[in-house]
Amino acid sequence: MPIDLFMTQLSPTMTEGKIARWLKKEGDALVSGDVMAEIETDKATMEMEVVDEGILHRIIADEGATVAVGTAIAVIAEDGEEVPADYQPASAQDAPAAASEPAPAPTEPTPPAATPAPQATAPAAPERSGRIKASPLARRLAKQKGINLAAITGSGPNGRIVRADIEQAMRRGINIGGAAAATTPPPVRPLPAGPLPYHEDEFERIENSMMRKAIARRLSESKQHVPHFYLSVDVSMDRLMDLRAQLNDAANGTFKLSVNDFIIKAVAKALVDVPAANAAWTETHTLMHKHAHISVAVAINGGLITPVIRFAEQKGIVDISAEVKELAGRAREGLLKPEEYSGGTFSISNLGMYGISQFSAIVNPPEGAILAVGATEERAVAENGVVVVKKMMTLTLSCDHRVVDGAVGAEFMAALKKQIECPAGVLI
Repeated sequence: MPIDLFMTQLSPTMTEGKIARWLKKEGDALVSGDVMAEIETDKATMEMEVVDEGILHRIIADEGATVAVGTAIAVIAEDGEEVPADYQPASAQDAPAAASEPAPAPTEPTPPAATPAPQATAPAAPERSGRIKASPLARRLAKQKGINLAAITGSGPNGRIVRADIEQAMRRGINIGGAAAATTPPPVRPLPAGPLPYHEDEFERIENSMMRKAIARRLSESKQHVPHFYLSVDVSMDRLMDLRAQLNDAANGTFKLSVNDFIIKAVAKALVDVPAANAAWTETHTLMHKHAHISVAVAINGGLITPVIRFAEQKGIVDISAEVKELAGRAREGLLKPEEYSGGTFSISNLGMYGISQFSAIVNPPEGAILAVGATEERAVAENGVVVVKKMMTLTLSCDHRVVDGAVGAEFMAALKKQIECPAGVLI
């Protein structure tokens, strides 16, 4: 029988994808492992590989089409198979199950875990396509909880999604694209229809990419639904700049540490000192993270992306520096894997290299806070009753007040200031 090929979630925050290019045409034979199409997601243009072999019978979504996750984009048939002319693909939620799963005896619901898995706060998106196999019970639970089956890797036979897979997603407290999710914020409203107040010959129309749309949607939702508050502190950078120069000189070119490398390590150590600042909000639980997975904002063509330095509190500053450079380089080339830019617990955005003295960043849910880093600059400051010139930096913490209270944010900033002004501690 025909197999429906669905748009699958190729990044953890992807809700729709754009068909950038079909590499196969109708009538072509599909061999497992071949690249079938290029899909533009909210993070990068990614390749969709063939999973179900057969003949590409019909392309439903043409190049340039934007398709929601879980929507059929093509139909695959066996060689020589006759497909009825009126055949209509099913949706991902309604795709037939491979087999039935007996309903378990009624039990008390498993209480959600208070802490997440140490590796990440969001499930890595499975890179699969074709028919979604799930038991009837798993389908009912997914529909009730607003969880998109296309975003889950099944643990049952032949990758079948079962009840335990849905419950695991529920325990993590994360909405991964279900159409019926009660907590999904309303879409961002477009500008009112009507003529633009500009002359056509005075501007150029540039189509918004999937990444640009995702940035607009997520940041608008964050400002609308996350209660932000901001804390700023000035820190002395003299000791850190001296230590950095000494270490770089002693390295003889084997490595070159940046100010941002020190900031990442200092933030990780401050989160260990004040673990209450390393938290995330869900509708049922507050997630208190056990490790510092630091998301680092990197500007790329058409937007930005946040590679994650995992277990930063356990890594040396030289290792952090090398990892940041390697991830940032691949980010600019669009080569990051989903697991390399998802699962952060705390973000850092640094605009100091552009000469920005101070700014406030927008919290990136489900993370509970983000640190905005300004430039290191000479300022006249009072010290022991005497005006002196020192190298100073302004740091601004944006917090989600649902999980980080003012006192916790202030305690974290005090711990961070101590780490930066006594920088030898970051080497320990």
